[in-house]
Amino acid sequence: MKKNRHQKIKELVEQFEIETQEELADRLKEAGYTVTQATVSRDIRELKLSKVPMGDGRQKYTILVHSDHYLSDKYIRVLKDGFLSMDMAQNILVVKTVSGMAMAVAAAIDAMKLKEIVGSIAGDDTIMMAVRTVQDTQAVMDKIRNVLDE
Repeated sequence: MKKNRHQKIKELVEQFEIETQEELADRLKEAGYTVTQATVSRDIRELKLSKVPMGDGRQKYTILVHSDHYLSDKYIRVLKDGFLSMDMAQNILVVKTVSGMAMAVAAAIDAMKLKEIVGSIAGDDTIMMAVRTVQDTQAVMDKIRNVLDE
């Protein structure tokens, strides 16, 4: 059931410009799936759906494809479009993003596969990253700046 629902979510996200969890839940219900908001939220997290700008000030859910290649153009674009600023507090890196873009920017940074980052947590417009050392935090900031300056 879950596998079928996940497949349907992928189809819906590709077919429609879905902006909210509620809209996704409604589409799933129309397709015959009984879901709660908590189920949809968990599915979004498990499928690693991210919100990306549509160009008119709105955002939609999308599936960011992960690969073993260097940072793809899509990730670079998401990082550049969503990034606002970053600051460090010892070995914690805090990245500020455009509202609603933290998960997508975090996915883009995760795709950089930086060994210095132990883990990250993304909210709506803020990402907190645990970095191994203070020196590593500065190195991560430099690497992110290099991508932004390309």
